[in-house]
Amino acid sequence: MKILVIGSGGREHALVWKLSQSPRVKKIFCIPGNSGMDQLAECVIIAPQNVREIVEFAKKKNIDLTVVGPEAPLTLGIVDEFEKEGLKIFGPRKNAAVIEASKCFAKEFCARHGIPTAPFVFFNNTTEAKKYLKKEARYPLVIKADGLAAGKGVIIVQNLHEALKAVDEMLVYEKFGEAGRKIVFEDFMEGEEATFMVATDGEHFVPLATSQDHKRIFDNDEGPNTGGMGAYSPAPVVTPEVHERVIERIIKPFLKGMRGEDRPYRGILYVGLMINHGDPRVVEFNCRFGDPEAETILMRMKTDVIDLIDAVLDENLEKFKVEFLSQSSICVVMTAQGYPGSYETGKLISGLELIESMKDVIVFHAGTRSEGENFVTNGGRVLAVTAMGKTLKNAIDKTYKAVEKISWEGVHYRTDIGKKGLI
Repeated sequence: MKILVIGSGGREHALVWKLSQSPRVKKIFCIPGNSGMDQLAECVIIAPQNVREIVEFAKKKNIDLTVVGPEAPLTLGIVDEFEKEGLKIFGPRKNAAVIEASKCFAKEFCARHGIPTAPFVFFNNTTEAKKYLKKEARYPLVIKADGLAAGKGVIIVQNLHEALKAVDEMLVYEKFGEAGRKIVFEDFMEGEEATFMVATDGEHFVPLATSQDHKRIFDNDEGPNTGGMGAYSPAPVVTPEVHERVIERIIKPFLKGMRGEDRPYRGILYVGLMINHGDPRVVEFNCRFGDPEAETILMRMKTDVIDLIDAVLDENLEKFKVEFLSQSSICVVMTAQGYPGSYETGKLISGLELIESMKDVIVFHAGTRSEGENFVTNGGRVLAVTAMGKTLKNAIDKTYKAVEKISWEGVHYRTDIGKKGLI
C-alpha cells in the first residue's frame, strides 16, 4: 500500500512510525511532514489547508489510503473532497468535524443529547459579555474561543479583573483571530482530566488506551494552556467503573446523536474528560488523535493500525479488538523558550544521537528542520520524547534520562509529566 499522512507535528511523526511497522505498507508520503520523518516517509511541501492540491497529489501518486493528523484539513472538508474522487481517507467529514471546529456547537450538542458537561453561555458582543461577568458569573470561570486555536484558546480566570482582560483579548484585540470572534463562558469543573479516544465507524466503536495530557506550560499545572506539554498512558483515574460510565453516558449518546442529526461520525473521536469522584464530564471533543496523547498510545498499540483503519472504513468494527501492550508509556514535550507566546527558531539541537541506543525510547519531531547533518528548532513544540517501561515510574525515569541528553538554547520542558499517575 501507498499511504499519505497529512500533518507536520509529533502526532504525525508517531503515525508515520506506527504505519511503517505494518507489513502491508510499502511507501509513505507525508504532507508537509517534518525533517524528523525523512527516514520513514517522503515529505512533500504542500500546505495541509490546500485541500485541492492534496487531492490532486493523491490521484497522481495513486495513494491507497490517506490518514489525516490535524484538525484544520478535517474542518475544511478534506474527507468530503477525497470521497467525491473515490479516494480512501480516514477521518470525519466536515459536518461531523464541526464538533471540534465550534465549541458552541459542541456545547449545544451535549445539551441536546443529555451528555454531561459544564453549564455554559455564549457571547460575540463585548458589552453583553462584560455585563454577564459583572452580574452573573461565578469564579473561577473558563473562557474559551469558539473556533480552532491550536489548543491555546482557553483561559481560566479567577476573578472579574482577569475575566474582563480575557474578553478584551478575544473580542477586542482578536488574540485568537477568527477563532475568538465568538466566546464561551463555562463553569469551572473540579476534578482530574483524562483523555478517552475511540475509533468509530459511526455506529460501532472500539475504545483505545486511556491517557492523560498536561496542557499548562509549567509544573504543577501552572501558567497558560498550550497544545500539550506531555502525556502518559494508561491513565489510572479512568477506572473500570469510570470507563463504563464514559461509554454509556458520553460515547453512545454522542454517536447516536450525530447519526440522528445526519452527521455520522467516522474516524477517531477524542473526548477530553474531567473526572470528579468517579463522575466523568466532557471538557472538549476533538475530531482526531490527540497530541501528545497519540505518541504514548501508538507506542503501546500492538494491533496493526492499518487493520484498525480498514475496520472503520469497511464498517466492520463490531467484532474488532485493539490490543495494547501492558507497559506504561510517557511523552515529554520539549519546547522553545517563550512558547506558547512568541519564540525564536533556528536554535541548534544537540544530543539527539545519544538517544539512538536507548531501548524503548523514541524522539518524535514536532517543530524541527534540518541544516546539513544537524537539526534546528522550527516551532514552539520542538520534540516529543517518548518512552515505554514496565511501570509508569520506570517509563518516567527512562524518558527524563533521554530528555536530559538533549539541549538547545532556551529549551523548556515540564519536570512532572506522569507524576499524577504515581499517586
